[in-house]
Amino acid sequence: MGKNRFGNLDSDGAVRAGRHRIMRWGQERMVRQVRQHAKDYSTCIPNVYPDLPFLQQNRTEPSITWIGHSTFLIQMSGLNIVTDPVWARRMAMQKRLSPPGIALEDMPPIDVVLVSHSHYDHLHVSSLRRLSGAKRLYVPAGLSKKMLRKGFRQVDELNWWEEVSFHGVKFTFVPAQHWARRNLWDTNHSHWGGWVIESAHSPTIYFGGDSGYFRGFEEIGRRFDIDVALLPIGAYDPEWFMSEEHMSPEEALKAFLDVRAKYFVPMHYGSFKLADDTPQEALDRLESERQRLALPQDQMFVLQHGESMRFYSRQASDNQ
Repeated sequence: MGKNRFGNLDSDGAVRAGRHRIMRWGQERMVRQVRQHAKDYSTCIPNVYPDLPFLQQNRTEPSITWIGHSTFLIQMSGLNIVTDPVWARRMAMQKRLSPPGIALEDMPPIDVVLVSHSHYDHLHVSSLRRLSGAKRLYVPAGLSKKMLRKGFRQVDELNWWEEVSFHGVKFTFVPAQHWARRNLWDTNHSHWGGWVIESAHSPTIYFGGDSGYFRGFEEIGRRFDIDVALLPIGAYDPEWFMSEEHMSPEEALKAFLDVRAKYFVPMHYGSFKLADDTPQEALDRLESERQRLALPQDQMFVLQHGESMRFYSRQASDNQ
């Protein structure tokens, strides 16, 4: 592993695509199109009207609202927290499949931004600039200098298992199996991972970032008592190419069991066409695997864009 480069628990360096592997992927796509087996992306994740009055004023009730892809608004202990801020209308040459669940101009002032890694579909600087609020940034090790050069002043970087507390909320940066790059010269010069968010009288939330399936999920489950796991289920096809860096829906459920969370929320699908799987394929495989494993249906929350999990209100309704 080169100087100043980060690696995974199970490999030394980046997940490297390789020219021949990319060519093979392209050839497979061409063959499928010739045979008229093009994927159907017409079924998109629905958007619901977010409860903006609640979200803009809420400082007491824990909630999780899916904006899209890996972007969530998490409200906990009076803080407004955003994960992997991306409101971009397109990613590379691909238009966004579904609009964000909350428009940027409707977002409440943001106190904390959690970044899992530097890939553009997880860190869109223009979106980050436009978010209002103080915006304290917690980023992976190696990324703070880049963010400071972009003009952000409140930036802290963490290595795996390091933690920081802010206004009664503890943020711990935990391992993932992935890689990082924003240009041809900075491959793996910053780290990647997920975040565990803990606060008294609030659910413990694990935001998985972007990851292939790996043994680190079991260690995360041993170290934390997780209530809600936000885990990626998309960008897995073709699996021979993507499996080192992206989980399939079946692997995501295996990771959910490894981290021993109470509830599962799928993410990282339905917003951008990053691989050959479609949003509906990911959801169908997820539901099929849930049934095969005999997991209770009420353990899995398949959110729509703009939809919120509101914990106090859900607990109250359960007790009625």
